[in-house]
Amino acid sequence: MKLRIALVALLVGATACAGDGDTSSIADLPEVATSDIVATIRESGKPAVVNVWASWCGPCRSEAPLLAAASTEYRDTVEFIGLNVRDSQADAKGFIADFFSGAHIQHVADGDGSVVTDLGGTTGVPLTFFVNADATVAKIHFGVIDERTLALEVDELVRASGA
Repeated sequence: MKLRIALVALLVGATACAGDGDTSSIADLPEVATSDIVATIRESGKPAVVNVWASWCGPCRSEAPLLAAASTEYRDTVEFIGLNVRDSQADAKGFIADFFSGAHIQHVADGDGSVVTDLGGTTGVPLTFFVNADATVAKIHFGVIDERTLALEVDELVRASGA
């Protein structure tokens, strides 16, 4: 039984890290303040999904493909921002290469987690903020987000924005 658990854990770990690992084309994530996130959303004129993640977070890995797909599906109506917390640049860039290659997500860094708490969140990841076009937080989803919840919340943001 212990061998089976170890093998499953090994396979899951290998699958989670199965990207090509080429981070040479990925720029360093800029360190941002809360005012930068607010300005980005207001300037876009669109509501936003701000997903808080870290490369060392297993649940973040499980929701990343869903967020990547949604960022493409809703690219014309919703801004997607990936907010990396408490991570190294190398690990964050590796995570992006593995899970967000081709996604329409602007990734930034919040080294100490202060942006997350300023927006009303907690220090746990993953965490997803649904933000109106005026940069007011409409809803916070704590933990792994599922497809149904993401679709409902994005539809609500789009409806509220009149798009």
